[in-house]
Amino acid sequence: MTTTTPIIVLDLRTVQDHFPGIGRYTFHLAQALAETAPAWRFVMLTQPGAINTRFDVTGLARRPNVTLHAVSQAIFSPQEQITLPRDLPPGDLVHFPYYIFPYLSRRRTVVTIYDIISHLYPAYLPSALHRVVFEITTRLALARAAHILTLSTSAAADLQRVYGVDPGRITVTPAAADGRFRPASADAIHALRRRLGLPPRYVLFLGANKPHKNLLRLVEAWAKLKAQEATPSAAAGVSLVLAGREDPRYVGIRAAIAQAGLQNDILVLGAVSEADLPVLYSGAEVFILPSLYEGYGLPVIEAMACGVAVACSNTSSLPEVVGGDAGVLFDPADSDEMAAVLRRLLTDGALRTTLQQTGLARARQFTWQRTAELTLAGYEKEF
Repeated sequence: MTTTTPIIVLDLRTVQDHFPGIGRYTFHLAQALAETAPAWRFVMLTQPGAINTRFDVTGLARRPNVTLHAVSQAIFSPQEQITLPRDLPPGDLVHFPYYIFPYLSRRRTVVTIYDIISHLYPAYLPSALHRVVFEITTRLALARAAHILTLSTSAAADLQRVYGVDPGRITVTPAAADGRFRPASADAIHALRRRLGLPPRYVLFLGANKPHKNLLRLVEAWAKLKAQEATPSAAAGVSLVLAGREDPRYVGIRAAIAQAGLQNDILVLGAVSEADLPVLYSGAEVFILPSLYEGYGLPVIEAMACGVAVACSNTSSLPEVVGGDAGVLFDPADSDEMAAVLRRLLTDGALRTTLQQTGLARARQFTWQRTAELTLAGYEKEF
C-alpha cells in the first residue's frame, strides 16, 4: 500500500445510454468508491459529447475527493488508442470498466471484464469480423491489465479456463441494486400501469434483445404456456412484458411474436427510464431472466430487491446470484421446462410469497459499499 494518498483514475465514458448495464455499474461504483474511501482521491474521466440521460455524472464532483476530467476521445474511436494515453491525468492506477481501452498506454491499469459471451457464443456476433475483433481486443485487455475485476466467481472461472488468467490477478466484486430498488406502493404501480399501458397482471423480462438473452425461446415457452389445458388457472389474463433497449443489430423478436399469434399476450415495451424501473419491477408477478449466459445478472438482484418472485436460468452466474432458495431455476434450452416453471409460479401464490421474502433477504446481502470495498482491495494489490 502506498504511504501517500492514493489517486485512482476511473473511466466514466461508459456512463452513457449506449451502455445500459455497464453504465449503471460504473456510475454506482464511482459513487460508492468516493463514499467508502474518503481519504483516497478519484479523478474521473468523462466524455461530455456522449448521450447520457440516466445518471448525474456532474453531481459526483460535489464530493471533495472527486475531480472530473473531460476527454474528447470516444470509446471505439481511433483517437482512444492514439491520443487518450497522453491525455490521461496523473494517478497511481487507471481503472477502465470496459475491455476496450488504450492498450498502448504505459500506465498501470485495472480492467473490469464482465463475461466472455462473445467467445462462448461467437455465432451471436453480427459478423466474422466482429468475432475476430472481440477475440483480439479481449486478449489485449487481459494481457495489458495489471489486475482484472469481474462480478462473479463464474466469470472469473471462465477467464481462467478459457484464457489462462492467473487467479491471483482476478478480484471478484459482485454488484448490487441501488437504494431506489425497493417495493413500490400500489398507487405508484397503478400510475405507471396507466402511463405505460401495462397489463393488469404481467411477467417481466428486462434486458437487451441480444441473442444470448434467449428471448425467442421465452416467446416459445409463453406460447406453450398459453396453449396448455391449465391455461385458465395459470396464464389467463397474464401478459409477458419485454422491457429494455432494443439493439437494431438484432431483429426478429417482434416477428416471432406475430408468427406465434401472441401480439395480444406479449408487450414489447422497449427502453424504460431509470426512474420507472423500480415500479416496473414491483408491479410484476414474476421476473424472468432466461439467458443462456450472464456474467452477473444485475436485473435479478434488482427484481429481488423490489419484492418480485424470480425465475432464471440455471447457467453461468445466475445460480450464484440467487443463492440456494431465492429463485426458481430452469434449463434455458428447454422451453417446456421454462413454461412449467412459469405455470407453477403463476398458480402457486404461496410459493411466490416465499420467493418474495427470500429474494428481499438475498438482495440485502449485496451492497455497493461492499462492491467498493472489494474493488479497493483489488486496487491495493497493485500498489
